[in-house]
Amino acid sequence: MEAAERNTDNSPCISAVLSCLALSVVYVASLYVWSSPHNREHPSTIKKRFFSVFIMTLISPVPLYFGMNENVFQKATIWELLGLRWSGLIQATVIPLLLTMILFLGPLSLQGFNGLWRLYTEPMYWLGSVRTLIWWRNQVVAPLSEEWTFRACMLPLLLQCFAPTTAIFLCPLFFGVAHFHHVVERIKMGMGIKHALFISCFQSTYTTLFGAYAAFLFAKTGHFIAPFAVHSFCNHMGFPDLSEVAAYKDPLKRAGLLCLFVVGLVAWCFLLTPLTHPSLFYNDLFWHKRFT
Repeated sequence: MEAAERNTDNSPCISAVLSCLALSVVYVASLYVWSSPHNREHPSTIKKRFFSVFIMTLISPVPLYFGMNENVFQKATIWELLGLRWSGLIQATVIPLLLTMILFLGPLSLQGFNGLWRLYTEPMYWLGSVRTLIWWRNQVVAPLSEEWTFRACMLPLLLQCFAPTTAIFLCPLFFGVAHFHHVVERIKMGMGIKHALFISCFQSTYTTLFGAYAAFLFAKTGHFIAPFAVHSFCNHMGFPDLSEVAAYKDPLKRAGLLCLFVVGLVAWCFLLTPLTHPSLFYNDLFWHKRFT
């Protein structure tokens, strides 16, 4: 029987949703507590926000610790609930990342044609990247802090009173809405209100979809590293840009690249369930009746 059907008292569910909402608000607010004339790309702004999200990583587990049913802690530690465990760690790092690379088969092939793969083999490329705060923000700090707060600290709360499918689609709503704050920054940078709203709505939509995928990976693997690694990879790749494919004059090359986009999506759909089976990651927590 599903968890939602067994709970006659709705107060734990309401409490879980309110806790997630409060975490989302506090997370976004922590980015704006600093008074600064600079935009989000300025080093001083990035450093201040690094400190903000560091504080958030300390605060975020508090609602989880106090909001979980006491019976759960008889079967799992707080570290297991947060997805921090050794068993299945390698699989949880490699398999979801490979699965996501299959989804990005088209964009990765496009990078290969554009010569970016050769650039990845250059040590100076990586040395130059790790010396920039923007790289650390996009590839490490943002994925780590967001997956920690919006997945590791929220999803277990929701899973104790909602069915897994419901929790997986409910959790990313907080994540998507939290990204809507970028509309303020775009307007401050001189962008028109309508344009800023359109971009932010689009960003919130695809971050919500990604959030559902990340939540799915967290629940299936029982590991924090899975959504973190995938988030970092997706930040590096960015949203697939079909306009680059259209720029090719050779119709056969355009058709071939478009086919790779489709093949990647279809293959990902077929491989998603078998490659994320909880048994591969020794995960009997979130998809097992002992959690509820």
